[in-house]
Amino acid sequence: MRPKRNNYAYIDGANLHNGIRGLNWSFDYARFRIWLREKYSVEQAFLFLGMIPRYKEIYKRLQKEGYILVFKEVVYDQSGKPKGNCDADIVVSAMEDAYEKKFDRAILVSSDGDYAPLVKFLLKRNNIETIISPGEAKRCSILLKRTGVKIAYVADKRTVLEKQKEKAPNEDGTS
Repeated sequence: MRPKRNNYAYIDGANLHNGIRGLNWSFDYARFRIWLREKYSVEQAFLFLGMIPRYKEIYKRLQKEGYILVFKEVVYDQSGKPKGNCDADIVVSAMEDAYEKKFDRAILVSSDGDYAPLVKFLLKRNNIETIISPGEAKRCSILLKRTGVKIAYVADKRTVLEKQKEKAPNEDGTS
């Protein structure tokens, strides 16, 4: 049995959302949170995302599922598309927590090569467990792959992370 650790997950919400959107199955955030706890001993799962008021019910559900939401102010481009880039916020938060020794190991959920310097920093301190790359291996930045850190791919975890279809009453012969 693995020793109990106090690991933190830093999740780039936009990167996760965009990565799983390309999968041909429905991702289950609640199952993902449980998997993070059971597989990687994640005690705190920080989900960084842009604050868009019309999604407040989704935010409430994510909090109930065990995520700590960290919001970034959203700006809109000329076409009205929201932008809430959280990269710098994740880097600063993870580095502060590492310096303050708040966690044993970090788990980074993103495929973005902009995090390569953070990964290298955490590797030097022996403070990173793995990267979880949304989507498939071909979508993960070569900059992250070159760090040599372990990488798990969401696309390979379908049996664990797919939203389960609800059975109709009596479908399985029970009432």
